[in-house]
Amino acid sequence: MVIDIAPVDVAEAHVDTAPFLIPPPHRPPVDEHRAVLRRRARRVFLAIARPISVFVPVFILGTFVTFWLRELSGLSPAYLILGDNATPEAVAKVEADWGLDQPFFVQYLQWFGSLLHGDLGTSWYNGFPVSEVLWDRAIISLSIAGFALLIGVVVGSALGVLAAARQGSLLDRGITAFAAVISTLPPFIVGILLVSVFAVTLHWFPATGYAPFSQGLASWLWFATLPAIALSVDTVADVARQLRVGLVDVYRQNYIVGARVRGLSAQRIFFVHGLRNGIGPTVAILGLKFPALLGGAVVTETIFGIAGYGRFAADSALRGDVPAVQGVLVISIVVVVLFNLLVNIVLNRLIPSGARGI
Repeated sequence: MVIDIAPVDVAEAHVDTAPFLIPPPHRPPVDEHRAVLRRRARRVFLAIARPISVFVPVFILGTFVTFWLRELSGLSPAYLILGDNATPEAVAKVEADWGLDQPFFVQYLQWFGSLLHGDLGTSWYNGFPVSEVLWDRAIISLSIAGFALLIGVVVGSALGVLAAARQGSLLDRGITAFAAVISTLPPFIVGILLVSVFAVTLHWFPATGYAPFSQGLASWLWFATLPAIALSVDTVADVARQLRVGLVDVYRQNYIVGARVRGLSAQRIFFVHGLRNGIGPTVAILGLKFPALLGGAVVTETIFGIAGYGRFAADSALRGDVPAVQGVLVISIVVVVLFNLLVNIVLNRLIPSGARGI
């Protein structure tokens, strides 16, 4: 038996089988990929460069005004050093030793040059370098302020998410009312209440004092918890309200409805679409809250007997120790601007499309 096989046209066979071939995965051209990377790099660069471009003139102006305060105050180290023996001749000699007999702008340029090298001057009160004295105090205050910020973000975010998830319910109204009430409480009132309840009555925490990190994390938390809670109350309220408003607005958008129609899980919709687009105003407001935490440290550290940054600033101002006060102000400017720079970078990462407007 002979089987007759007809000849097959190669071109025709190719045409017939072409629809059944699996096309290769689409890959963007190399030039397009490089263009995308350049756009991303440009957004990141602008998010960093713009705050830095603001930081430089603000820093120079802030340091100039800070240094000018001594000229306006008319204070001199001679009266702290000499006391009742401050004769005009003795005052002139002390001021010459400190370089205060030179023109104002010469003094400022010398001070600013030392500042760029990390030298904040010498204390008029005890003769110690201000940078060394402030370092230990700043660590205390910044650690408590950072802990307060963490409490504010965690607790405020939890309350904001719960309120948004149960919009219009009794829970939502309760959280909104709670945030409104605690936002009106000053830190010193909250501090006094915390000491009365948790330190004096329940004996859960100490009423005063501070434990450095060298004594262990548990000791540090034991002393830092009440001051941090007192500082964090306003942050909790603002974060809860801002996050609730942002999430409620986002969940009304069409792309959230489309994600639900496509069958995406509630967790994916919340973390990928809802939270990322609704958290922007909340992150932005943190740039304003951190300076408020540093400012509130003056009162809070006095209530809890903590020898920190704020208490050092108040004591230095009362003593007329101008270099110490200037050092406090300079560090405050640097910390606030650096924190706002971090906020801008986070916003650029969370909301790339809106980074150009930052």
